[in-house]
Amino acid sequence: MDVFPDRLREQRELRKLTQQELADRAGLPPTSISHFEKGARKPSFDNLRRLAKALETQTDYLLGLTEGVEASPVAERLARHVQNSSASEIDMLENFAKMLGKKDT
Repeated sequence: MDVFPDRLREQRELRKLTQQELADRAGLPPTSISHFEKGARKPSFDNLRRLAKALETQTDYLLGLTEGVEASPVAERLARHVQNSSASEIDMLENFAKMLGKKDT
């Protein structure tokens, strides 16, 4: 079973992006995003990489080769800075991240 259309839509919606916004980030026409999410077309390898980068996710996850979403490059970069933080500092950072996530809603 091809999980790509569902995972692409899931990752786009998780990031609260429209198809147009994802297309702009990935440098693709919005009709391509629509076709990919409907399962009407499959992306080329280059377009798959563009989509994964735009969504800050892994190509393997989008293709259904892994079950979980691996940490994004952004999450990995942030994790390097907090690995020696205390529990209270991590709680403070988590609260700040939650606040940032609610900023646009």
